[in-house]
Amino acid sequence: MDGQYPTGRPGVAERTSPTDLVDATPQAEPRHLRDPRHVMLRDHTSQLVEESRRAPQHWELLRALGAAVLTPPPGNAEICRGLDLPVPDGAEHTGVFVLGAPPHAAIHLGPEGKLGGEGLDRVAGFWRALGLRAPEDADHLGALLMLYAELGGAESSTADVEHADHLRRSRCALLHEHIWSWAPAYLVAVQGLGIDPIGQWADLTLQVLRSEHDTADLPDQLPLALREAPEPLTATGTVDDALDALVAPVRTGMVLTQRDLQEGARLAAVGFRRGERRFALRAMLEQDPVATLDWLLGQAHRWADVHRRCGDDPTSRWWQQRAAHTAATLEQMLAGARS
Repeated sequence: MDGQYPTGRPGVAERTSPTDLVDATPQAEPRHLRDPRHVMLRDHTSQLVEESRRAPQHWELLRALGAAVLTPPPGNAEICRGLDLPVPDGAEHTGVFVLGAPPHAAIHLGPEGKLGGEGLDRVAGFWRALGLRAPEDADHLGALLMLYAELGGAESSTADVEHADHLRRSRCALLHEHIWSWAPAYLVAVQGLGIDPIGQWADLTLQVLRSEHDTADLPDQLPLALREAPEPLTATGTVDDALDALVAPVRTGMVLTQRDLQEGARLAAVGFRRGERRFALRAMLEQDPVATLDWLLGQAHRWADVHRRCGDDPTSRWWQQRAAHTAATLEQMLAGARS
């Protein structure tokens, strides 16, 4: 992806502990989270998914999955070993989470496919609605998983039935609006980067999120980001319009990483220009528009199938339909390029 983390980002230092969430009201003052490395660890992946269904192990698994991606090596080594996952080195972690596929909701749900902007503001608003100070990387998947775990742990710990219901509804809203709305496709894209230690993390995280989605009490309507999604790719716009859409997952239903574009250039027999994805795509289209559009069409069909396999819920269907629309549009564009 094109965005990178700003230097000196605060991570998850400015958040709240389970005890604080148990006692907090919706308008509570911001507090602090415990250190993300303080997690309950397990020895075997097969036991993790099964045993995590019992509180508090369930929430500790989710917390650990978030901390594993949020904490760079070597700080996440103990967490990864506890999850029975390989420990990535610094280059692998940076290659995926900083350069190749930054784990931010804004990239997937924002109209420009970049860090920050409307996508980040929407997630930050959710933190503030909980009475928490929104961190700089409020839309980071690791931060969101840890917040989800905090809400679940607090829900399990409180004896106040009314407050437990409030925490449950907040947790389900977080999953529906800000995690499931983009994370499944992101995790599939990470698996496709071919970096085994992080690919295994993505696979386990996707398994756990699917289980969460299947058991949570979620609304039938789409998340707000999808209800208000920008217009999809069209065949009647300019080349710049098409490039703007192609690098924004919410506009095409596709997640195109630098690795995907490099492979696409190889298959289209064109040169690959390193740099931002938009510039790389432009160079490919300028060299051979027919071959490049044909490759993009194959990607659209592939992503429609990815979303179909994610589930039959409204969100997954929306993503599938958007990718299918992109495929139909690319067919029109390809026919025009061939004429």
